[in-house]
Amino acid sequence: MNLLRAHGIRRTYGSLQVLKGIDLEVEKGEVVAIVGASGAGKSTFLHILGTLDRPEEGQVFIEDTNVFTQKDKDLARFRNEKIGFIFQFHNLLAEFTALENACMPGYINGDMKEADILKRGKELLEMLGLSGRADHLPSQLSGGEQQRVAVARALLNKPSIVLADEPSGNLDSHNALELHQLFFKLRDEFGQTFIIVTHNEDLAEMADRRLVMQDGLMLE
Repeated sequence: MNLLRAHGIRRTYGSLQVLKGIDLEVEKGEVVAIVGASGAGKSTFLHILGTLDRPEEGQVFIEDTNVFTQKDKDLARFRNEKIGFIFQFHNLLAEFTALENACMPGYINGDMKEADILKRGKELLEMLGLSGRADHLPSQLSGGEQQRVAVARALLNKPSIVLADEPSGNLDSHNALELHQLFFKLRDEFGQTFIIVTHNEDLAEMADRRLVMQDGLMLE
C-alpha cells in the first residue's frame, strides 16, 4: 500500500526551475534514500513532501489525503500529527531538557494529556538509550545524543512517515552509523517509514531504495 504519493511536483524560485516534475511513491515501512549533488533539489523536494513548502504544480497524498487542498491551519495540524522531521542540525531548544524537547510535538498537538505525553517521551528516550539523560539540557549532551533526542521528538506523535534531511551530516562516523542502524531498527520493529536525503553513501546503500536526483529530476 502506498503511504505517500507525489505526482508532477514542480517548483521554481524566480527564473530557476528547481523541481521539473517529480513523481514518487513510497510504501508503508519502506526506507527510501535520496542522493544527488548539492543544488539538485533534494531538500526542496523533501520540504514539499513535508508540507513545509508548496509546489507550483503537482499533488502530494499522504494516507490518501491530498495534503495541499487543506487550509493552512488544518495543514499545520496534519503535519504535526502525520509527519516527523529530523534535520542535519538537531534544532533542540536550548532552555529545555531532553525530555521537554522530545515532548514538544505532543504539547503543540494538544490532544494528549500531559501525563501521557511525558510517558511517551520517557519511553522513547529509554528506547533510544537516553533514559539517564532526560533531565539534561542540550548543551550537556553529545552530538549523537542530541540527534537521538531529535529522533524521539520526531516520533512523539507516532507519525505515519519520518522525513530526514542529512540526519547524520553533523555526526562523526561512529555516531552516524549508530543513527543509521536506529532507523532500520525502527522500521523493523515498528514499521516506521522513512524518506532520507543524504550524501552518506553507506546509508543510501542500506536503504530499501536508493534514488538519485539530478537537475530537478528523479532518476532510479
